[in-house]
Amino acid sequence: MAIRIKAAPPGERKLKWWERLYFPAILSGLGYTLGRIFKRKFTVQYPEEPIILGPEFRGRPVLVAENGKERCVACGLCARVCPPFAIHMQAAETEDPKERYPAVFEINMLRCIYCGLCEEVCPEEAIVMSPEYDFVFRSREAAIYTKERLLVERKDLEPRLKWLAKMRNPQFGKRYRFRITNNVHSVKARSMVKEGYEEVY
Repeated sequence: MAIRIKAAPPGERKLKWWERLYFPAILSGLGYTLGRIFKRKFTVQYPEEPIILGPEFRGRPVLVAENGKERCVACGLCARVCPPFAIHMQAAETEDPKERYPAVFEINMLRCIYCGLCEEVCPEEAIVMSPEYDFVFRSREAAIYTKERLLVERKDLEPRLKWLAKMRNPQFGKRYRFRITNNVHSVKARSMVKEGYEEVY
C-alpha cells in the first residue's frame, strides 16, 4: 500500500520582503534580552559559590551508616534492579540481629545513571541518593566506590530520608496509626522500637 504525502500549499514557505530582512526576529530577540537585563539575576558563580540543592535532588548514591555500621542487610535487590549493572555486592553472615551484611559493596560511578531505582527498592532505606554532585576521577579504578567510601552517617542524610518518607506515603500522619511492635521485621523497625517509638502516624 502506497503512502500518500500531502504536499505543502504553494507559497507557504515564501517570505515577505519584511520577513526576508529578518528584522522581526532580531527585534523580538533584542526585546527579550532588554527585558531580562533589569530583572533579578539567577546566575551562580560556580564553583566559588556552592549550589544548595533540595532534598529531592538525586546525587551520588551512598550507604546509610548508623553507629558506624551500614544499615544494609545484603538482600541484593539494589544490585538486581540497577539498569546499568553499576552495583556489585557479596553478602556475609554476622552475629548482629540483622544476620547478614555486605562484605563487599561497590558502585561503579562511571556506569551509574542516578535513576534512584536502588533507593526505591531498598526495604531498609540503606542506600539513598545524596546531595553530592561534584566529584571527579583521575582513573577508572578511582570511579569504583567501595563500601568504606560509600558510608555516610544518617544525620547527614536526614533531609533526604524525611523527603522519602513523605513521598512514599503522601498520607503520612493523616489517615492511620501503625503500631511498630505489631510488625517488627526489619532492622529499621527494631531500631525504632529501641529508641522508644510505639506508633508511627
